[in-house]
Amino acid sequence: MAKTDLLPPDADGIARACAYLRDGGLVAMPTETVYGLAADARNDRAVARIFEAKGRPRFNPLIVHVTGIKAAQQWVEWSEAADRLAGAFWPGPLTLVLPLKPDTGLSPLVTAGLETLAVRAPAHPLARALLEAFDGPLAAPSANPSGRISPTTPTHVMAGLGGRIEAVLDGGACGVGVESTIVGLFERPTLLRPGGLPLEALEAALGAPLAMHEAGDGISAPGQLQSHYAPGATVRLNAHEKRAGEKLLGFGPVAGADLNLSPGGDLTEAAANLFAMLHAIDDGVSPIAVSPVPDHGLGRAINDRLRRAAAPRG
Repeated sequence: MAKTDLLPPDADGIARACAYLRDGGLVAMPTETVYGLAADARNDRAVARIFEAKGRPRFNPLIVHVTGIKAAQQWVEWSEAADRLAGAFWPGPLTLVLPLKPDTGLSPLVTAGLETLAVRAPAHPLARALLEAFDGPLAAPSANPSGRISPTTPTHVMAGLGGRIEAVLDGGACGVGVESTIVGLFERPTLLRPGGLPLEALEAALGAPLAMHEAGDGISAPGQLQSHYAPGATVRLNAHEKRAGEKLLGFGPVAGADLNLSPGGDLTEAAANLFAMLHAIDDGVSPIAVSPVPDHGLGRAINDRLRRAAAPRG
């Protein structure tokens, strides 16, 4: 493929994106969290191309994006807990993992052989307009090479996947900046991946604490690989100073930071800046030191991404 089209955020851009998708193509779309690499979730060849373009392991399942509860109920066995959470937080940065209905017509590649499906209704107006116009489920992991820093701007997508996908629908910078929170609605609701919706809000809506996914539990949702979201350079966490040769990504009132996620210590601002600043600070050579980030609210999602970025790489 010679060229990736940058589509405008208007009716013509949406129509062209739909044409690509209906023809089995790949289109990066903005969501409120990060850019997703969308394909028709019912088209085996199109979904296979997601894995090929990203270099993504086939055992890593995908999130299917839908317009809302009614659309999700076509594909999964709905529940009272799903109703409560989706009613409170959809559209928004929340993915629910529920039992897959039989004979849905979805590509089996989407679920990576699991008997569950991850579904989400994004809030970004351009993503919603594309879903409405396409009138079908879109499988969409983050629009970046697998394991690398997630994209929050069209420029990030083009840098990672330009020439490998048909188009990018230009929605500007993403507002939340970290991927959706994933909750598995099994025998007991379980936090499978922290994300753009804080744990505290979920537990308040459910009226009960969530169980926690443990590292030894196996892959049950996207974003659970040990090494993920990684820059080219190595990452050192909980750094209180910058060592010789390092670049410092600060948080709060830190002296000598090359970039600062939030000088005022605001976790919402830090989450929105995380991936963009990792892209900006990474030269592929200079080690990156990162200041400590509080591990509550959106800090859980930030620290989850940073731990995976710093993990040993295969």
